[in-house]
Amino acid sequence: MTPEGPLRPPEGDDWLALTEGVLDGGAALEWASRTDCGAVVGFVGNVRDRAEGREGVQAVDYEAYDEQVVARLGELAAAARRRVPGLGRIVVWHRTGRIVVGEASVVVGVSSPHRAEAFDACRFLIDTLKETLPIWKHEHWEGGSGWSPSSRPLRPVEGSTS
Repeated sequence: MTPEGPLRPPEGDDWLALTEGVLDGGAALEWASRTDCGAVVGFVGNVRDRAEGREGVQAVDYEAYDEQVVARLGELAAAARRRVPGLGRIVVWHRTGRIVVGEASVVVGVSSPHRAEAFDACRFLIDTLKETLPIWKHEHWEGGSGWSPSSRPLRPVEGSTS
């Protein structure tokens, strides 16, 4: 997990982070850009004011099993590269702690020589992240709070031993 404050770019082509700091989707896409890649695709997941059967959500507390999340982020990036050869850079950031409506909880970005591969990889990354990372959300709404009813059992990242 990174300390609060700005995330620092890595030496390699995968920028993976679990952080309590604010996520900047624009900075993620800027970093993902490479001169040999004509496509940069990103996804920013924001906390919204409603959830399954719950209106007026005001904030979400994200909790994570840090050691498992960090390991699985690496497995996730490796799986995306196996699935979509030729990717440039990959960004996968997820926040923990209290996040209010409108703030980003997750950012995924990928660069590739061509758009189809970039779109495929980005979708694979966010969909697989939701199914494989041990991150849970506790929602707060006017008059109550509770764990998200959309939680389901986690599966391993494809091709990993987790």
